[in-house]
Amino acid sequence: MLIHTVFDLLAACAALGMTLFVYHWRLRDAARKIDSAGPLYGLALVMGAAIGGFGAGTLNLWLSGAPGIGRSIVGALAGAIIAVEIFKRWRGISGSTGLIFVPAFATSVVVGRWGCFLAGLGDDTYGTPTGLPWGHDFGDGIARHPVQLYESLTMAVFLAVALTLIGRRNGFFMQNGFYLLVLVYAGQRFLWEFLKPYGSVVGTFNLFHLICAGLVIYSLAMMARGKAS
Repeated sequence: MLIHTVFDLLAACAALGMTLFVYHWRLRDAARKIDSAGPLYGLALVMGAAIGGFGAGTLNLWLSGAPGIGRSIVGALAGAIIAVEIFKRWRGISGSTGLIFVPAFATSVVVGRWGCFLAGLGDDTYGTPTGLPWGHDFGDGIARHPVQLYESLTMAVFLAVALTLIGRRNGFFMQNGFYLLVLVYAGQRFLWEFLKPYGSVVGTFNLFHLICAGLVIYSLAMMARGKAS
């Protein structure tokens, strides 16, 4: 799994570089809300992401009949959101604080999913069999949906749009950029989950379907609340 580790590091470095770029370019003011929240904000975010990422990833493996320790980026996103929202309510912080993370998160997915793709079957992120011409053999002689690349491409398009809107200082995006990221990421991930051989929880829906549905509801509710206020 060395290739996966290499791409994890590349994704982290790319995300950090993107954050520094957008901070100095357009999002210095957005970052001030986090600075004013204090160091416990970062602690809540990291702890929530770790618990959600490893918890959801591991539970999904068990539900799929493959005991072990797993990681999940959508689980990390959900865990971070829950922890930060609890922290914000405790500290009386209103409004979105996540805009500065939007380009970084999208960048990490764009780069990191290539590591998942190149890691093959051992990564447990491959898709179901397909007869489509772009199906990929991950090492078992079966052409499968390269769902990792579907996700990477989708988030690359989102990143390009996001940077354009940030560059224009689009009012709606500057206020709701994080919620739009959650909506797009969870929405596209919900679709790709139908192309993965994971164990189901309810009907044809696996654990990640349920998490993504919750994230979509969260993002729509937060944007609606912001519009009403």
